[in-house]
Amino acid sequence: MNRLVLLAGLIAIAGCSGTGTPTPLPTLEAATATQAPLTPTPVPPTPTPVEIPVQVTAELANCRFGPNTVYLSLNEIKQGRTLNAVGRNETSTWLQVDDPINPGGTCWVSSEVTEAAGDISLLAVAPAPFVTITKADLRVEPNRISVACTDFPQTVFFEAAITANGPTLFTWQWEASTGAISDVGTLIFEEAGTQVINEFYQINSPNDYWVKLKILTPNEMVEQVTFPVSCNP
Repeated sequence: MNRLVLLAGLIAIAGCSGTGTPTPLPTLEAATATQAPLTPTPVPPTPTPVEIPVQVTAELANCRFGPNTVYLSLNEIKQGRTLNAVGRNETSTWLQVDDPINPGGTCWVSSEVTEAAGDISLLAVAPAPFVTITKADLRVEPNRISVACTDFPQTVFFEAAITANGPTLFTWQWEASTGAISDVGTLIFEEAGTQVINEFYQINSPNDYWVKLKILTPNEMVEQVTFPVSCNP
C-alpha cells in the first residue's frame, strides 16, 4: 500500500515537469522621458533714464555738493542758463543736474530757483552724496627745536584745519614717533566748512620726530608732519 502511494506521487511530479512549451515572460521596455521645451524668461527692458531741461531763474544759483544748503557750493550758475536735470530728492525740492563746470560730474540746485521744461516728478530719486573730509592742513609749532640739553622736556603743539564738503561726524586719532597714541576724538560738522583741532606732546630728548593725524571717519586719510629736535651741551 505504501508503494502505491509513493508511485502515485512520482507520477504526479513527472506530470508537473512535463516538456510542454513554457509561457514566455513579458518584455519590459525602457520608459522614454519626454522633456518639455524650456521657455526663456523674458527680460524686462531697461528703463530709459529721464532727463529734463531746467532753466535758472535766479540771478545766481548755487550748484551744491548735495541737496541742501548745508552742502558745499561747487559753483554758481548765472540766470538764464539751461541745465540738464537727471535726478531729484524725495520731495523734489532739489534737482541733481549735470555740472556745467566739471564735465562728467553732477551737482544740486534748488528747484525754487529753476523752471523745468517738464514734470520733475518723473526724474529718478537720487541719494544724497557721501560726505568726505576733503582737506587737512597740519602744522607743528615750533617746527624746529634747538635748546640746551638741560632744558628738556620741551612741549610741541600740533594744529590741523579740517575741511568737510557737507554735514558729517568726524573722528580722528593722533600718533607720534615716540609711541604715544591719543584717544579717538569726535567732532560734528553741521554743514560744509573748516574746523580746527589741536594736540600737544612733550619731547624729552633730541631726535628727529614725526606726528601723524589719522582721520578715521567719514573717510580715511593720514597727514604727517616732521620736526627735528637738537640740544647743545
